[in-house]
Amino acid sequence: MSKTAIVTGGGRGIGFAIAYQLGKDGYNIVILGRSPEENYRENLDLLAREGINYLYVQGGVDKAEDRQKCVDEAIKKFQRIDVLVNNAGVAPKVRADLLEMTEESFDRVVGINTKGTMFMTQLVARQMLKQEMVGPKRGTIVNISSCSAVVSSTNRGEYCVSKAGISMLTKLYADRLAGEGIYVYEVRPGVIETEMTAGVKEKYDALIEQGVFPIKRWGKPEDVANVVSALCSDKFLYSTGIYIDVDGGFHIQRL
Repeated sequence: MSKTAIVTGGGRGIGFAIAYQLGKDGYNIVILGRSPEENYRENLDLLAREGINYLYVQGGVDKAEDRQKCVDEAIKKFQRIDVLVNNAGVAPKVRADLLEMTEESFDRVVGINTKGTMFMTQLVARQMLKQEMVGPKRGTIVNISSCSAVVSSTNRGEYCVSKAGISMLTKLYADRLAGEGIYVYEVRPGVIETEMTAGVKEKYDALIEQGVFPIKRWGKPEDVANVVSALCSDKFLYSTGIYIDVDGGFHIQRL
């Protein structure tokens, strides 16, 4: 029986790299994205050319009806859900000092990044528990957080808070679901070359050149996708609630 993976925010960037890699690994792919399907036609056509079965569902993880629609349509088309990758996320529209942050910005970023992850995971975990267990585990959930879960950026505090929340959600769900055969992991990307980081390219180019990152290059979406692929395999059957930094060694404290 073929397995199915949901990737939120999977139409472009890190999310698409994950969707593509899991598709190559043999999963049916369900992508939940905010924009119309046609906005991602080039990427979706690539999935089709590679023979990857996919379903695109338009919607946002911050909306209960869209989360439910995604799960319902995934089950209707593919009968089961084996993997959830909570990748969808946003940065603040404006980088503002912590003392100037607005409630609207906080609510938007935390609502999508943290609340969306919380309740998408809840919904998919309930579905996984209904399914026949195939292989050595019932399911895998991977949360894409950020090095910002533990690194302070006082001009985008709402983003840091939202990602720190995802880290705790990883622990909570790992604890709750381990006995059910569902394993939960967190991936913390560092500086990855995507549309989200395009606006600060010069800043990070300089930091890379200065040696702030031991591995002196930008991260690629594929770097994250390869780690997710490994976590979704059957090679981590005695680990749950763990995180992996995909940050070029940025997390290493150095003198």
